[in-house]
Order: sequence, then C-alpha cells, then structure tokens
Amino acid sequence: MAITYLKKAEKTPETESAQAQAVVTEMLGRIEAEGEAAVKYYASALDKWEGDILVTRAEMDARAAEVPDQVKEDIAFAVEQVRAFAVAQRDSVHDFQMTMPSGLTAGQKWVPCNVAGCYVPTGRYAHIASAVMSVATAKAAGVKTVIACSTPFRGGGMHPYVLYAMREAGADIVMTLGGVQAIATMAYGLFTGKPADVIVGPGNKFVAEAKRTLFGKVGIDVFAGPSEIGILADKTADAEIVAVDLVGQAEHGHESPAWLFTDDKALAEKVMARVPELIATLPEPARDAAHCAWRDYGEVVLCDTREELVKVSDEYASEHLEVHCADLDWWMANLTNYGSLFVGEETTVAYGDKCSGPNHILPTKYAAKYSAGLSVHKFLKPLTWQQADREASKELGIRAARISRLEGMEAHARTADVRLEKYYPGHNFDLGAPVESV
Repeated sequence: MAITYLKKAEKTPETESAQAQAVVTEMLGRIEAEGEAAVKYYASALDKWEGDILVTRAEMDARAAEVPDQVKEDIAFAVEQVRAFAVAQRDSVHDFQMTMPSGLTAGQKWVPCNVAGCYVPTGRYAHIASAVMSVATAKAAGVKTVIACSTPFRGGGMHPYVLYAMREAGADIVMTLGGVQAIATMAYGLFTGKPADVIVGPGNKFVAEAKRTLFGKVGIDVFAGPSEIGILADKTADAEIVAVDLVGQAEHGHESPAWLFTDDKALAEKVMARVPELIATLPEPARDAAHCAWRDYGEVVLCDTREELVKVSDEYASEHLEVHCADLDWWMANLTNYGSLFVGEETTVAYGDKCSGPNHILPTKYAAKYSAGLSVHKFLKPLTWQQADREASKELGIRAARISRLEGMEAHARTADVRLEKYYPGHNFDLGAPVESV
C-alpha cells in the first residue's frame, strides 16, 4: 500500500484543546456556584450584552419586520426541507410489542425528550441554517419544549435572521446568550426553570468543550470540533470544483481541516496550486480563516488504488465527505466512516450546510467512526417495557432465581421466590441453593 502526503497538516484539532478545557472548567464552576448572576457577568464581559436574556414572543414578532421577504422565503424553504427529512426519519422507527417464548409481553416505544437546548453560533457568521437544523429537527421528534440560544450580534441583540429562523422552525423559548454561558444556562435550567435533557448545535472550541464537560448531566449530539471536509477525487474530477469546495469549508474557521484524497497526482497538483489563489479572492474574515485553515490543517493524500483511498478516507472519518469519482455506486457501497456523504460533482457540502434537508450538525474528530449526525433519533428514547402474567412469571421466576443465586445475589432471587410462593403455593420448584453469608 503506497500512501504519499503531498501536503501534511502542521496541526491537529487537539492542538488547541488544553486552553479551552481550562477556560471552560473555570466558567462552568462559577456559573454552577453563582447561577444567573454569573451568566449575566459573562454575557456582559464577553459579548457586551446588557439587555434581557429571554426574548419575548412580542419581540420576535416585531423584529420579523427587519427580515426582507426574500430572506423569509429562503428560510421557509430551508425549514420545509429539513422538517420533511426529519419527519421521514421519525416515521422510519416504530413502536412494537411481541410475545416472548416465555409468554412475557415485551415492547418498545419511542418517547421524545421533554426539553431540548439548541445552540446557534453567531460569531464570524450568522448561522441561520443551524437554527433551522437543530430546532426543526427537535420539533419533528416531538420535543415539548425547545430552547434556542444565540450570541448577540456585534454588540446588539440577536441577529434578526437567526431570530426569525428560530421562530419559524418552532422554538418555544429563545435566549440571547452565546458561548459557554449559553450551554451552562440550558444545562442548569437558568432563566427558564427547565433544564435541558439534551443540548445540540455546533460552536467553537469552548462551546464544544462545555458540551463535552457537561455530558452525563445532559445528553449532547456529538463530540464536535472544527468543521471538516474530505474530498475523494479521481482523474475524472474537475480540479477547479474540487478546489472551490475545499475552500468553501475552510472558511468555517482557522482550525477547520480540508483534506483531499486522490489517486491522480496531476489533479492533486492542480488543486494545491489553485486553493491559495481562491482563498486570496475571498473577503475578510473568510480569507483569513480559510488561509489559516489550509496552511495549518489542510492535507493532500495520494494513493495508488481506490481501495487504498477508501481505507484512508475511513481512517479520517470526515465530517463532510464528497465523492468526485467514477462508479459512484461502488463508493457508496464501500465507504463506512463519514458524517454525511455528498455523492457526485453536482452535490456540494454547501447544499447540506444550508437547505437540502439532511442535518448539517455532524460528528468531527474521528467520531464518525462510531456515531452519526443529528437526527430526530437524538431527541427520542427507545424505551422498553414488559408485562408478565402468572404463567410467564413462573417461567421467568424459576430461572431468574437460579441465575441470581449463581451470581451470589440472594435479594434478587427472593423477588422471584415471593411471587412463586404467592401464585403457586406449595410448589416444589428448583430455585437454587440460597446464598450463604460470607
């Protein structure tokens, strides 16, 4: 197997993680101790926000007037696309019940979480689509209360387009809060009295670290890092489109990896020459972000065969993976590790980022090896239930008592004993030897 790095990254996403951990630990500790007062302090100190945290429905309705009709139409389109896909996901899973060989009736029902927190970043860019992706999906899952948070935009209130998208997607409660303080507020139920059961949404390294630290107290969507793109390209690929798509994701931020996997050296060299030229034409702050991302985290990997390309791609487990190759069905059948797959030249990541339907909140930093992106399933719990009649209780009780005693768990065994004695008085069942005291 011959693998050559024509461009190797100087950094990894873990390079910057230690600083984020220290900052987040301090902030979460203070917010847990001081509550809403600490949140207001951080909102003022970090985001220059002195206004109300909770956004009223009246304010949302009033600020909708700031949104042009074309923007409203585009947001409505995106909401409908995302909602339709999420509803189809919900319809793909069903409650069921069955009779077990023992006679026990057992089943599973899908129950939505009661409270979901949706974080929508608004730093370098106003992430309208993230509001749609998180909120609309939670509502499609049947979540009763969806709380949405986003950062004040450039010292003012929330960006009007983001606020409008939250409203149209179905948010029940909206808060003008960003960063670690927003994640902590949703986790602890500050200002609302409704602690989130699960918190979802993209964010910077501090937001990601806050979610990681609070995981367990609340559920989270994925262990997320900076946005990633991988592109598989062979000799049939258009080098210009490949380069444009790499830059299209590199503008996410200074730490966003962009990877090209190819078996065509000529294509690789064209792309490597073209990417810096494309970055130079971007406006700020996108130009600076993309420049640093490509310089520090960009990689170009040359392989001999498509089988090697699949192996390398699966090792990277890209958040977004585009396939610009011949025989697309083969790639679909053989690739296994990716957050979301974009098949063919006609399908760019930006479609998925903004409005195509499948969710854009996806696993990064190798997490696509074991998890998937945000879906209605993240807000649903497949809860099991069971019910035994007396005959099933006999079949199960005899064996549960014996197994419990083999494990040394006498109290477990006696929960079976008491039922068997009540339902079948005077029985002569073999329930195992009682556990002796040690």
